[in-house]
Amino acid sequence: MSLQDFVVTPKFEEYKERFKNHYKLERRSDGVILVQAHTLDGSVQLSVQNHRALGLLFKAIGADPENELMIFTGSGEDFMMDADPEGFKLEQDALQHWAYEYAYKDGRINVSSLINDMEIPTIGILNGSGFHSEIVLMCDLTLMAEDAVIYDLHYDIGSVPGDGIHSCFQELLGVKRAAYALLTGEAFDAKKALDYGMVNETLPKDKLIERAFKIADHIMTQPRITRRLTTQIIRRPWRQRISDDLDGGFGIQMFGHLAKEKAVHSRKHINTCGAYVKEGKKNGFD
Repeated sequence: MSLQDFVVTPKFEEYKERFKNHYKLERRSDGVILVQAHTLDGSVQLSVQNHRALGLLFKAIGADPENELMIFTGSGEDFMMDADPEGFKLEQDALQHWAYEYAYKDGRINVSSLINDMEIPTIGILNGSGFHSEIVLMCDLTLMAEDAVIYDLHYDIGSVPGDGIHSCFQELLGVKRAAYALLTGEAFDAKKALDYGMVNETLPKDKLIERAFKIADHIMTQPRITRRLTTQIIRRPWRQRISDDLDGGFGIQMFGHLAKEKAVHSRKHINTCGAYVKEGKKNGFD
């Protein structure tokens, strides 16, 4: 007998309860777990608090050997088009501290945990328009609502687009298209996102989860070791991409935060930029 026992791994019922204010979790008997991000049961309103919760959730899911495939999506009509009214007060009150904790550490962990801490296949669902779409775009497979729009708001609110969306756009779009999108606020509707290879399928909003489970059923037909090792193969480009420039991008963005001597995040900034998409404009400067 070994001199030491295994460290206890996370248990689903425990972290389902722990994360319930940020994520609704359901898991089938075969280990397929559905994660629905929410704020007060509706669409996510960005805050320092739910930003931190994301990486912690991915680490818990990844450390639970009973999980075999993750489906990740939002709740409500959009993915994330608003901010918690007090969601950035911590950053505003102590910018130097939270520029590291929120804008650098937590943000890097969110992306790296999705790519590195998950030994299981992932399916992302963009259930509606929103920012921080890199979380679903960097899943192994991505489904998108037909009425959703993908865009990045950072440049148009005076921030550097270096917190993961830049890596995502450069990997999926290529250098020139990514540069145009990051500098102009170009919005990608479902057709363009599919044509450009940003997503795998587009469907009516009410069919997305059903379709994700159907794809999951197909993936689950193969043995556990085949699923998990195949995931390591298909995820290698993302690992190389984030290894090469994720930390540097976050560092540049954080420097921009501190150089301005004021918090860049606010509900007003986010709502103003989100209006471009809501009004159907192609670019932020149109």
